[in-house]
Amino acid sequence: MFFFLPAGLKKSNKHPLHVSTTEINFNAKEKSLEITCRIFTDDFENVLAQQFKAKTDLSKPAMHKAMDELVKKYMNLHLQYLLNGKAAKASYVGFEKDNEATNVYLEIDNVSALNTLTVNNSILYDLFDDQMSILHVEKGGIRKSTRTNYPNRELSVSF
Repeated sequence: MFFFLPAGLKKSNKHPLHVSTTEINFNAKEKSLEITCRIFTDDFENVLAQQFKAKTDLSKPAMHKAMDELVKKYMNLHLQYLLNGKAAKASYVGFEKDNEATNVYLEIDNVSALNTLTVNNSILYDLFDDQMSILHVEKGGIRKSTRTNYPNRELSVSF
């Protein structure tokens, strides 16, 4: 998912759109769900600083290890999964900054089948009351998408 920003929007300006995107790919060969969350970096740094009362900078290499810990904690608190009717836990893989956004990578192992997936997503909900969450799930070339707006948190797809 790519974000469309209004022409002339400068990096220093606050963006008018509050959205996070979660892409989940079912890798049948590896029996895993590969998860990528894309969050505007400025918003993400603000919510991490607010929640953990810490200095944040997702761009600075010297702070990468400390930021890894904060990102991991934040994602565990704000994303929960119900896979085929059972709770599933994602493992944190890492993050990287990509232009104005930060990509966070997670993975759920030992997934033999993907029939239903419900994601409880509250990313940035404690920062914005107009936050939108978009979910894209791909299985065997079939892509399903859904979205929700604050205060709703639950996103579901079925195959």
